[in-house]
Amino acid sequence: MAYVLRTGIDLIEVHRIAELKPEIRSRFLSRVFTDAEQKICGGRNERLSGRFACKEAVSKALGSGIGAIRWQEIEIINDSNGMPVLVLHGKAAEMSSMLGIVQWSVSISHIRDLATAVAVGMG
Repeated sequence: MAYVLRTGIDLIEVHRIAELKPEIRSRFLSRVFTDAEQKICGGRNERLSGRFACKEAVSKALGSGIGAIRWQEIEIINDSNGMPVLVLHGKAAEMSSMLGIVQWSVSISHIRDLATAVAVGMG
């Protein structure tokens, strides 16, 4: 029996999100983040950056990168304790299933200038 273990990691400078021009920011947030994610982040740049990094990490673990799948097909919500939980939709969910991944673990961290995330898929 073969086991599947896929990992991805990403790091982003928080200023990349913080310095988006207002006319671009709204469109960017709507394209990248679901309504639930935007509500969880409350407009806080470090939280948005962390979720952005997490989406990138998941796409790397899937081996696809963004483009083959859409941003909102990778959704990071919180459990009842505030821990990030990955929910895949559409093509991202299909890719995960095709790879034999049945369980995901994600972790997000940020400091003043940087946000990072790790995604691990197992099957």
